[in-house]
Amino acid sequence: MARLNYLELPVGDVPRLKQFYGSAFGWQFADFGPTYAATTTGDVDLGLEGDAENGVAKMLPVIEVESLEEARDRVVAAGGTVTVPIFGFPGGRRFHFRDPQGHELGVWTPERD
Repeated sequence: MARLNYLELPVGDVPRLKQFYGSAFGWQFADFGPTYAATTTGDVDLGLEGDAENGVAKMLPVIEVESLEEARDRVVAAGGTVTVPIFGFPGGRRFHFRDPQGHELGVWTPERD
């Protein structure tokens, strides 16, 4: 079965976004040239495309975490802005944020028994 394994964001400042996502979620990035960096976990990875000619359309990536409140606090401390406060839905809870360059992402945690 096919599955999503990579998300790419168009960015204006690759180093700034590497710092933000490293601080907020502990992610490490490999540089692939002067305008591109990506996580390389082998699971679902995130690419940061700094070349405007290669930019992609906006999407809403959603990140799963253990503690929603801790993740929200780390996002804000790293320079992100919460755009949708924590809310519940069948199966879990989530919030949305914008990173320092305006990309909107979601963060969620599933209901735990």
